[in-house]
Amino acid sequence: MGAPPPATGGPRQAYEPYEPYDSGMIDVGDGQRLRWAVAGNPEGRPALVVHGGPGSGSNTGALRRFDPRRYRVVLLDQRGCGLSTPHASDPTTDLRHNTTEHLIADMEVVRRHLGIERWLLYGGSWGSTLLLAYAQRFPSRVTAIVVHSVTTTRRSEIDWLYRGLGRFLPEQWERFAAASGAGPADDGITEVLRAYAALTSDPDQAVRDRATDAWCAWEDAVLALDAPGSPPAAHYAGRPDAARSATVRICAHYFAHGAWLEEGALLRDAPLLAGIPGVLVHGRHDVGGPPHTAWELSRRWSDARLTIVEDAGHLGNARSGGLVTAALDRFAGTPER
Repeated sequence: MGAPPPATGGPRQAYEPYEPYDSGMIDVGDGQRLRWAVAGNPEGRPALVVHGGPGSGSNTGALRRFDPRRYRVVLLDQRGCGLSTPHASDPTTDLRHNTTEHLIADMEVVRRHLGIERWLLYGGSWGSTLLLAYAQRFPSRVTAIVVHSVTTTRRSEIDWLYRGLGRFLPEQWERFAAASGAGPADDGITEVLRAYAALTSDPDQAVRDRATDAWCAWEDAVLALDAPGSPPAAHYAGRPDAARSATVRICAHYFAHGAWLEEGALLRDAPLLAGIPGVLVHGRHDVGGPPHTAWELSRRWSDARLTIVEDAGHLGNARSGGLVTAALDRFAGTPER
């Protein structure tokens, strides 16, 4: 569990890999059982990793950002994904009880179950949306926040990701929209997303597979714009079938409903985070989630500090990862507010 030495002339990028020392399942109601795991030092500063997607599931790779000697790190698989049950890859799994409000409540159930009074929150992309919503609801439970790839899942952000970028990817956009069967989306993306939500819940596996493949092809095309000239990477298409299916189905479900958030609410209510120190790290070349959202959040949250990494995209790079690790190291050494 020891830390590798930092690269010569630069900050530490990450800690050596380590695994959880405890894990379990917890019943949160509605027939849902969530998988949690805890790693690091049982007496360390509590922290929760809020994974992205929605529906991506937790990953022990996130632990490498935390000093295992100083943190007690909680991993949690949100409803329907990872090792939580029932799994969204099963089309009979009802998603009615899988909403942002449910996920916020689940985080509180897990916090109490593990006997944690207050914790640091870390996440990115969808994870940043969920942790901001939680922190605005329960600010007294949050000691600090570290976010990479800031999003607030406004409908305008969703529309940009699933329609606006079609201006740069016209061929891929045409295929993505056509595969939904929803017809033209000139007035917005909601009908296309609703169509995908229906297709990925279809009892016919072939229908679900075609929709999932089309969705993943779009996501991977967008990510490829982050680093033009680099070999394409199948970040979505290369996932195991069940994980891929669950992620796409949950994404379509959430985005078709605007994540059940009032438009702009997380930015409007950012002043509720006053007193919570925050670090925001965002790539200048994050085309799927342009930096303006991170900038707007930093302007409304007086205790947040934003760094825009000039050569990074949505998935980040060595410099952005190092900034996250450095922020978590700093918070590990500061008194909890």
